[in-house]
Amino acid sequence: MKRAIVIVMDSVGIGELPDAYKYGDEGSNTLGNIAARVSGFRLPNLQKLGLGNIGEIKGVEALDNPSGCFGKMAEKSAGKDTTSGHWEISGIIKEEPFPVYPHGFPAEIIDEFEIRTGRKVLGNYAASGTKIIEDLGEMHIKTKRPIVYTSADSVFQIAAHEDVIPVEELYRICSIAREILKGEHAVGRVIARPFTGEPGSFVRTSRRRDFSLDPLGVTMLDVLKSNGYRVMGVGKIEDIFNGRGITDAVHTINNDDSMDKTIEYMKNKAEGLIFTNCVDFDMVYGHRNNVEGYAEALMNFDSRIPDIMESLQKDDILIITADHGCDPTTESTDHSREYVPLLVAGLSLKAGVNLGVRETFADIAATVLDYFGIKNDINGTSFLYEVKK
Repeated sequence: MKRAIVIVMDSVGIGELPDAYKYGDEGSNTLGNIAARVSGFRLPNLQKLGLGNIGEIKGVEALDNPSGCFGKMAEKSAGKDTTSGHWEISGIIKEEPFPVYPHGFPAEIIDEFEIRTGRKVLGNYAASGTKIIEDLGEMHIKTKRPIVYTSADSVFQIAAHEDVIPVEELYRICSIAREILKGEHAVGRVIARPFTGEPGSFVRTSRRRDFSLDPLGVTMLDVLKSNGYRVMGVGKIEDIFNGRGITDAVHTINNDDSMDKTIEYMKNKAEGLIFTNCVDFDMVYGHRNNVEGYAEALMNFDSRIPDIMESLQKDDILIITADHGCDPTTESTDHSREYVPLLVAGLSLKAGVNLGVRETFADIAATVLDYFGIKNDINGTSFLYEVKK
């Protein structure tokens, strides 16, 4: 029985890419900067796998004999978005970035959205998600108008109070936005952002949902599914790939829930790929520049690694990585253009192999398909021969 478990620590970058200056991200190093800021920061279980061997992380020193294989990966795709990051992990390299709208969406988009939904909008500018509901939430309750906003990423976000616009209705109007945003305006994601509470104490809920484009090429998910393997998406994986290539999916409410559901899939001994996203690092802490919270989330994630390791079967391959950075120590609240960590472990794999600097996230896709013995022409270079005993 063969299983690959790929866990994406959403936004846990490990140092700026050479072209970070093009994105205004010089100095970004999500892991390194958090470690330097937070007293008592430790990640002992990830350290055992080789995290400290990838780069300088205060409190997470390099080991002479780590139990896993380690390296870091550069994003070859243009951009620093969740969608492009996950797509590249799955084998798609996007040469042109998704469109972004730092000054808000053009009138033709908003006009069509308002006509088709029957709702006038509030906002339509780039903003922090928590700040815009703080600023416009009370007006939203009075007018019942959805709050539309974006960020430095390619997103069309719609926030609505659950008592004003029920979540299912919010999903419906997001689907309309997704239909509109095509061609030159094909943003990576339309995101439903439900919230609750009263003015002065609004809180975003866990019923967020992403409406992505179909992947713009063949992914490792498609290949595995067409070859009869199960592809089990945990967290927002199903949304990121718009359901394509997925055979089973479960949505989660936080990182702990994502780890719980991953372990449940591991224990059911289904053959195939378990593909997990842990979104809290990015959504709850990175975008809010919450350094202490991000550090605590990382240490909590680290505490769950033994549960994952204990659930590994003899021939499993475990890959832990990220999709971009989101350094909470910088002034920006947006994603950062960074390398991402690569940790690989398994009971039948070598230990302590330095995988170096990989040219693309797609090396994961090539490795996973190589591991399953499936001939393919996916982007990326397999490192299976380097880690296999």
